[in-house]
Amino acid sequence: MSEEIDGGVEQTAPIWAVFGDLMSVLLGAFVLILVGVIGVQLELSTRLDQEVKERQVETQRRKTLEQALAGPLAAGRVTLVNGRIGISGSVLFALNSAQLQPQGRDLLKSLAGPLSGYLKARDEILMVSGFTDDRQVRDGNRRFADNWELSAERALTVTRALVDEGVPAASVFAAAFGSGQPVSSNADEEGRARNRRVEIAPVPRPSTATVKPRE
Repeated sequence: MSEEIDGGVEQTAPIWAVFGDLMSVLLGAFVLILVGVIGVQLELSTRLDQEVKERQVETQRRKTLEQALAGPLAAGRVTLVNGRIGISGSVLFALNSAQLQPQGRDLLKSLAGPLSGYLKARDEILMVSGFTDDRQVRDGNRRFADNWELSAERALTVTRALVDEGVPAASVFAAAFGSGQPVSSNADEEGRARNRRVEIAPVPRPSTATVKPRE
């Protein structure tokens, strides 16, 4: 009888040992999962803090730019739509001319600092675009062959003025659109005046990756 009882005890002892090992494994796995979750939470929290700081800096840059534009916006000399700064052609240039007027140069000078600050630490550059109305260049004007050339010269003039005022040359370029992108009807003088403009807009910086030539 005693031998049977002893035999039963010996058979159940390994079960408790296996159960203890299993609990140890489960506890270890739980600890590892918990450590992993805490690590992920810390990483997410760090990223969130970094994004919040970056957004605060971005908001301050935009605020500075908007403050610089407040006066011209109120006076109707510029517009701000979807991040594109539109400057009336009459503010910058006389009709059929690509030579900056004094008020135009003063306006660009006031924008150069905020624009430079906006571009700082951003992977963007400024595209300065020239636009005209649909009227052909005045007869007898030997300097410009057509509206394409006029819009190109105006964009280049604004680009050079911004660089002269401190905007990095590598962060700005000129583009010409002629009369092809009107924002208003060319049926009357008021609409044509709105179409004669220069726009300044941030765009992604082109990739610096070298394109492998075809063999």
